[in-house]
Amino acid sequence: MTSLDPAIAARLKRTPDDSGRGLVAAVAQQHDTGEVLMLGWMDDEALHRTLTTGRATYWSRSRQEYWVKGDTSGHVQHVKEVRLDCDGDTVLVSVDQVGAACHTGDRTCFDAGLLRG
Repeated sequence: MTSLDPAIAARLKRTPDDSGRGLVAAVAQQHDTGEVLMLGWMDDEALHRTLTTGRATYWSRSRQEYWVKGDTSGHVQHVKEVRLDCDGDTVLVSVDQVGAACHTGDRTCFDAGLLRG
């Protein structure tokens, strides 16, 4: 059972994953520049941990476990604020990113290339 505030939990619209967890998309953004860093997934417990510890915590869909950004790499995300979007299905996590946000070593996960239509 999660300790997420019931008032917050009631506002979330979750997408089920293979484990049966309800997930919301979590967009991490550099707090002072607005740079979009990465997209992760959170369930109620990951969001609770993020809000209470000040460290961005995500649910890994591939590993089926929680991970705190930076625990392995040292590239920590210090949380400044968390906002819920108008639909309740995405959170914006405003962070102070230490080092690279992407697992490839890039500052942002959105450096892979511009798509043209």
